[in-house]
Amino acid sequence: MDSDSNITGRIKLLLQHYDLNANSVTNKLGYSTTSKMYKILQGAEPSYPTLVDFLKEFPEVSPDWLMLGNGHMLRTTATDAKPSGALRQVVDGDRVIVVTVDDKGKENTVLIPIPAQAGYSVAHNEAVFLQDMKPYRIPGFEHGTYRAFEVSGDSMEPTINHRDIVVASFVDKWSLLKPDEIYVVVTSENVLLKRIPHRIVDMNKPVQLLSDNPHRRPYSVDAVDITELWMVRGYVSTYIPTRPDITSERLWEVIELLGHDRMEVRRYLEEHNTDAG
Repeated sequence: MDSDSNITGRIKLLLQHYDLNANSVTNKLGYSTTSKMYKILQGAEPSYPTLVDFLKEFPEVSPDWLMLGNGHMLRTTATDAKPSGALRQVVDGDRVIVVTVDDKGKENTVLIPIPAQAGYSVAHNEAVFLQDMKPYRIPGFEHGTYRAFEVSGDSMEPTINHRDIVVASFVDKWSLLKPDEIYVVVTSENVLLKRIPHRIVDMNKPVQLLSDNPHRRPYSVDAVDITELWMVRGYVSTYIPTRPDITSERLWEVIELLGHDRMEVRRYLEEHNTDAG
């Protein structure tokens, strides 16, 4: 039997579409207890007033579909429905960024692939540009303002590889960024993936950028040339690492037991053109 062939099945589909359960839809409909909703989900026939409550709360849902099972769940001409990929401005501190939202009003994570990154450098906050980018809903990144960037080059290897995809959260207060974390640094010319060793407290000073690849030397950009910062929170990769070098890992353990910071040691080795292993 099709899941939408009876009214209980259609209500279950509706709840699934809006990511709701018996408790959350009870709150949305303004009922005091969940008993009515649980009975409906167990097969009890909902009353006409209850169906009207559903249609008032979700005006984009077709009455013909909900009551009779005819047509599609959503009205094709619903004016209250929010189309997938709709644009919205988000004020984050002193900065305003443009995001896309799905049909429930939740923010999407927009992917910026390598070919689009040159355009992103100059049009990163333009609605028309972002609307052309493909939106995603990524598990674990449903709440907040995130953006995904396809990685170009080997500067962050072996940590992150070419064509991996990093998922990053928007950084508003640069003076509070976490030192030595990985950031997507957007300038008017490039989209870079680097570690930033120090907080940005003076916009008149250069910002040092570090690579994890020991063959890439550190360099700086002027703080005023940075247009956006995104802190990397996770990444998606098709690269499966081989078994780690146990000798190398034990060496790092000894270095840390002696009280040295691993990143400081790597930085020292990079600056002296020595392979850290």
